[in-house]
Amino acid sequence: MGRTSDARDKILSAAQTLIEQRGYTALGVAEICAAAGVPKGSFYHFFESKQALALTVIDEHWTEQRRQWTGLLGADRPPLQRLRDLFEATETVQRIGQQDNGTVVGCLFGNLALELSNQADDVRRRLQEIFDEQIKLIEKVVAEAHERGDTASTLDTHAAAQSIVAQLEGQVLFAKLLNDPGQVEAMWRNCLALLGVVDPDLT
Repeated sequence: MGRTSDARDKILSAAQTLIEQRGYTALGVAEICAAAGVPKGSFYHFFESKQALALTVIDEHWTEQRRQWTGLLGADRPPLQRLRDLFEATETVQRIGQQDNGTVVGCLFGNLALELSNQADDVRRRLQEIFDEQIKLIEKVVAEAHERGDTASTLDTHAAAQSIVAQLEGQVLFAKLLNDPGQVEAMWRNCLALLGVVDPDLT
């Protein structure tokens, strides 16, 4: 049983790495199994198709990312500082990815959304659910800042949270395009302007 669980984990790890480096469409099951060091039969023992594997990779990645997001956004710190912590952690993840792979890998969810949203409805729906969850996590913190009077009085917290997630995805996309994790640094300035924060000492 230990070897069986190990094979599944190896397939998931290899698939995520290959998807981040090369995208989903160009990958074949045989290549994934070769990278994982497992026989092809092991793949179909765990996954009925490559798309089923992609959905599992997405879920596993979100489980880990959500843990990080909830930890940072739920910390005992002022709400705006928690947002800044999230942006800094995102930049750190991109820097680590660049060190490990030689290039910035970007956001797994954003990459797959661009590649598969018009091809695989199951993937598109799952990614939409994840982005909706991200928006809710951000909105909770934005609402706290708004209640404290740290943001513009007319702020629509849901629209702001949606824009923050969209901008974060966009800056990570630029980081990948330019192979420069520093592109994520612009998020903080963009966020302050979006929220109407006029007192930098609040952050």
